[in-house]
Amino acid sequence: MRRLLALSLLLAAPVYAQSSALQYGRAQPITAQERQQGAQANQGLIQEYGGALTGRQAAYVEQIGQRIATQSGLSNSPGAFNVTLLNSPVNNAFAIPGGYVYVTRDLVALMNDEAELAAVMGHEVAHVAARHSRSRQTRAQRNSILGALGQLGLGALFGNSGLGGLAARSVPSLFQLDTLGFSRSQETQSDDLAVRYLASANYDPLALSTMLESLAEQNQLQGALRGEARSLPGWASTHPEPASRIRRAQQQAATVRVATPTRNRDAFLAAIDGMMYGEDPKQGVIEGNSFLHPSLGIAFTVPQGFTMQNGTEAVSIQGSGGQAQFSTAPFQGDLGTYVANVVRGLGGGATGAAPAQRTTVNGIPAAYTQLRAQSGNTPVDVTVFAYQLAPTRAVHFVTLSQAGRGPGALEQTFGSLRRLSSSEAAQIRPRYVRVVTVGSRDTPASLSARMAYPDYRLERFLVLNRLEPNQALRPGDKVKLVTY
Repeated sequence: MRRLLALSLLLAAPVYAQSSALQYGRAQPITAQERQQGAQANQGLIQEYGGALTGRQAAYVEQIGQRIATQSGLSNSPGAFNVTLLNSPVNNAFAIPGGYVYVTRDLVALMNDEAELAAVMGHEVAHVAARHSRSRQTRAQRNSILGALGQLGLGALFGNSGLGGLAARSVPSLFQLDTLGFSRSQETQSDDLAVRYLASANYDPLALSTMLESLAEQNQLQGALRGEARSLPGWASTHPEPASRIRRAQQQAATVRVATPTRNRDAFLAAIDGMMYGEDPKQGVIEGNSFLHPSLGIAFTVPQGFTMQNGTEAVSIQGSGGQAQFSTAPFQGDLGTYVANVVRGLGGGATGAAPAQRTTVNGIPAAYTQLRAQSGNTPVDVTVFAYQLAPTRAVHFVTLSQAGRGPGALEQTFGSLRRLSSSEAAQIRPRYVRVVTVGSRDTPASLSARMAYPDYRLERFLVLNRLEPNQALRPGDKVKLVTY
């Protein structure tokens, strides 16, 4: 999701000096310094991804994650690894030095058995075992936080102007960025190591390749949902091309032997049955071109051609006509002061804003200001538009666009913010993974009709279960649905 640029060959080359030892599980043990680094970053990462889930599903993920992590050689003790199931609708997994491993609930839901869960966790642990993050930190230290913002489509607009505060609430630390993006050679090495971890834990070594197939299909589906004829996977810039990566994982699996390779599909499906899927209404939801937040009791829409990404504390908006974020900040009762504080928080390049002008939007008190800033040598327009929702609560947009355009098309979004009715808020409900048994008359079409979505029900069902469009279902088999 967020990644730095690929490493140079010079930085990546030393990684393979230890690959021959790593492939046999002889990684250097976790050091005290790495444990300290991981402990310092842990809570921030958890917060960034919606918090940690608890209960039986989290306990199951922790058990499998610890089991596969011990195959790396970092430690022989399962307790040395802190495995967290994150309350996030994105498809992501990562690990950081010190024995900290993370996976999001929606990525777990995309899996179809325990071996695939182990494969994903093994891949992330392999990055740590190979000390890939040391190279990433070297690169990160040479990049300003604005370089990282550029990966979100925000910082590139400002270069080194100092306007990094714009996205502070949705941008991870440099240490986090360091853990979330790797070079192609590092990804390949981690895939290879993950296959060996699977074999040493008696899992089917083909599980990595089948999981990669599901990820490729999910990325194509997400592209279709966004109206794209063809979707390039988000990790394509640093990961090997999907088809090649799948083939290599299959080839690597053929080089290892497992007497009784296990998948543990039934145990896996039983464990994830009832797990939340998609966005958590407590953090707001995106439906088409609308964002709805039942807890705040508000909604807004973005113009056609703009996309939204919902973070823990901010919604990022991007389109060809400009970019924006929707967030909140401490409010002391005066909108003019609130707007001025937001402007100050943007950094050194955002100065000279006029006093906020007052207005109302759909009956909600509002205030706004616009200023000119510099992106390197290029002037840009910044608009801050804030709303008072309650005596102690305000929210705001910050938009960025080329100089002279003001907020452009996003001005429509300013006027779209409204209060949700109690009935509208009540209709925003969480979705859950439900495991059902295929009946004698069930077909993909009949089962997918039960999916809690207004569109692409069949496509969502097929991808979720890694099924082909014309694949027949066998009575007695278990499949996943997403329902209310």
